Amino acid sequence: MRILLIEDSKRLRRSITIGLKQAGYKVDATGDGEEGLWYAESYNYDVIILDLMLPGMDGLNILRRLREQGRNLHVLILSAKDTVEDRVRGLRAGADDYLIKPFAFEELLARVQALVRRRYGVKNNLITIGELQVDVAKREVSRNGQIIDLPPREYALLEFLVMRRGSVVTRSEIEEHLYDENVELMSNVVDAAICSLRKKIDKPGKPSLIKTRRGMGYIIE
Repeated sequence: MRILLIEDSKRLRRSITIGLKQAGYKVDATGDGEEGLWYAESYNYDVIILDLMLPGMDGLNILRRLREQGRNLHVLILSAKDTVEDRVRGLRAGADDYLIKPFAFEELLARVQALVRRRYGVKNNLITIGELQVDVAKREVSRNGQIIDLPPREYALLEFLVMRRGSVVTRSEIEEHLYDENVELMSNVVDAAICSLRKKIDKPGKPSLIKTRRGMGYIIE
């Protein structure tokens, strides 16, 4: 999943970025409001984490601009402004959630996960596909009750496919949502990741849960 972080504190921006990447998210981060708006208008994000007090353009103006353009983006405001009036103003401007600084990273991650589920219309944390179960709250995968240990990137790939089950996910969509630009995407990095994931989640001798659609992409039916 791809996250945009617009936060002017360099230290906080760095720590949140590291934490989200360790959780398997792809993160674009900036401390400037105008640059943040450019990112939001230029790429397809699953969640935007938005500070309010920013140089260049403040967070509420960014949010209003995006809503005026009709962009159905899921936005979490992250701000030290903690009055009821501040929270109401942010939510009425179009935010989906509001988290007050200081905060625990675990809570931020849980709120991001909730917005991702909302984006893909998933209400239940536990998704069952055949013998496979994906707990998107715990970020845990099991088959017949046995836990399958996946590194964050492979879990993120599986979650992306599961969230869009029934639809073909193209290679370019996987690249855009999961991999940083410094990864050599002209190689077989996506194919290799799919192959590795199949070895871990599929039952030996049974058809793969992840189907390949030649010239199109991949699908979990």
